[in-house]
Amino acid sequence: MSGDSGPQIGPEPPIRGAAETVPVEHETRERVVRTLAFALPPAALAAGGWLAWGGALHWQDLLVLAITYILSGLGVTVGYHRLFTHRSFKTTRALRALLAVLGSTAVEGPVIEWVATHRKHHRFSDHPGDPHSPHLDAAPGWRGSLRGLAHAHVGWIFRGKDMANPARYAKDLLADGDLRFISRTFPLWVMVGLAVPFALGVALTGSLGGGLTGLLWGGAVRIFLLHHATFSINSLCHYFGRRPFSTRDHSRNLAWLAPLALGEAWHNNHHAFPTSARQGLGRWQLDPSGWLIAVLERCDLAWDVIRISPARQTAKRASAVAGYRSGSTSSVRSARSRAASTSRSRA
Repeated sequence: MSGDSGPQIGPEPPIRGAAETVPVEHETRERVVRTLAFALPPAALAAGGWLAWGGALHWQDLLVLAITYILSGLGVTVGYHRLFTHRSFKTTRALRALLAVLGSTAVEGPVIEWVATHRKHHRFSDHPGDPHSPHLDAAPGWRGSLRGLAHAHVGWIFRGKDMANPARYAKDLLADGDLRFISRTFPLWVMVGLAVPFALGVALTGSLGGGLTGLLWGGAVRIFLLHHATFSINSLCHYFGRRPFSTRDHSRNLAWLAPLALGEAWHNNHHAFPTSARQGLGRWQLDPSGWLIAVLERCDLAWDVIRISPARQTAKRASAVAGYRSGSTSSVRSARSRAASTSRSRA
């Protein structure tokens, strides 16, 4: 079963009367944990590079990395994002729980907190109130651009003393007992996400050393790569790339990032049609996350899958072209006006 796109953000509008943000509990401890979570994976990547240079990288390590990257990544893209944030499809209770657990192993935060932040991003996208826009730095020139990109990529995670209020932006998830439990036990699922690559390494090599290198590549290195694939959506996909659709923000499609982000880099498509289960709307736009949802639907494990009709896509593209032409005309008129003013002042 499928349907056309509904509301522009989330399953329901933010709850009126609830505060936009709430203070981060145990702020100092949270900063320490986040620092370790983002500092250790790059150190592990450096160690992995050194081992690979010395000939200690084996096919089993790469297999563990690929398996864990895909599972954790789909937990974020299909679970956290398309299912829980935008309700692009419906599925069984067991699969909902599994996707929430897989998303938790990516170490990007508990599911309810992640969803609340992302829904707030859609409400204020690239305007004041957006938690991670690269366009809100007031500094001019390339320094302002770099500061904005750094803030959107990772800086916003460390600067905030408050967070999007789940009671305002994720009330539907707070009513789900399974998701409350998975969010509350987030550290447990992080540990599971580290135990799995260790177990895979042992199983594939039959040795403790193989388990440790599996933990290195399928644990720390995988977390590093997946973090920066996700963070690049917040930063690069609001700064570089194509804009085939008219939106009120700076979202863009970045083709080279799409395979690494499992289809999430068709970001202008996503902001034009947030509830669409498929973000790669073009024939050649790779979208592994959308492919998985299609497979689940064929297996009767997903239903009410939201698709965007070609007519709606065409209309949105037409508005983008009209907006571009209008903007170009305004720019020409403005330039002519400035030139005329300059001529008069010189005269």
